[in-house]
Amino acid sequence: MRTHYDSIYLSPHLDDAALSCGGQIVEQTAVGQSVLIVTLMAGDPPPRPLSAFAQSLHTRWELAADVAAARRAEDVRACQILGADFVHWAVPDCVYRTRADDERPLYPTWPDAIGPIHPAEDALIAELARQMGQLPGGSQIYAPLAVGNHVDHQITRAAAAHCFGQRLIFYEDYPYVLNEAAFTAVIPPGSPDWCTQVIPLSATAVSAKIKAITAFTSQLSTFFTDEADLAQKIHDFTASVGGERVWRQTAV
Repeated sequence: MRTHYDSIYLSPHLDDAALSCGGQIVEQTAVGQSVLIVTLMAGDPPPRPLSAFAQSLHTRWELAADVAAARRAEDVRACQILGADFVHWAVPDCVYRTRADDERPLYPTWPDAIGPIHPAEDALIAELARQMGQLPGGSQIYAPLAVGNHVDHQITRAAAAHCFGQRLIFYEDYPYVLNEAAFTAVIPPGSPDWCTQVIPLSATAVSAKIKAITAFTSQLSTFFTDEADLAQKIHDFTASVGGERVWRQTAV
């Protein structure tokens, strides 16, 4: 890693930065700006039996062994396409995390994964904030709005807010932002506490974003029917927004 970056993107999972910010990252790196993507929940599953929920995800991803390693390799390819540096932290995805006392899953179902942060995770938020404080310097720091309420997105936002405060720029979590109710639950219409900026994207940047998302082969079926559907949905969303949109808080 460099000692300083023009932009640092805090990504909960190994595909979130590409899905939500891939176009603007390409626009930045294309003109020589330095970008670092930090994926927080990129660690290996624990060496114990997985929950039925986690096993069902592995089946859908068609990854039977070394799941996290395979997903990290996908991210390396995506970051190369985007022109960004990357770092993978060792925190496991929420579907793998368990209680310290009896190793029961903290988030055993999808509704749990998009619900409140478990109280046992307070220490994790504090530790992630500490680690963020040790990152290289960044002129701009981006974190997820946590649209859609995924606990890993909530945790990333909470740790980033603790570390960086008002410096943060927030990005819209794709594809959760497609749900208008999920978005307005985070930023109410006409809220005076937020200001927004639309980042226009060139056709070249959109194409590179699509290519980077496609690198996450295991995740394709999660949000899209096939690569053609992926490309169409990204083009449609880009057209509806005018590019990609970021937000700053004007009050806390």
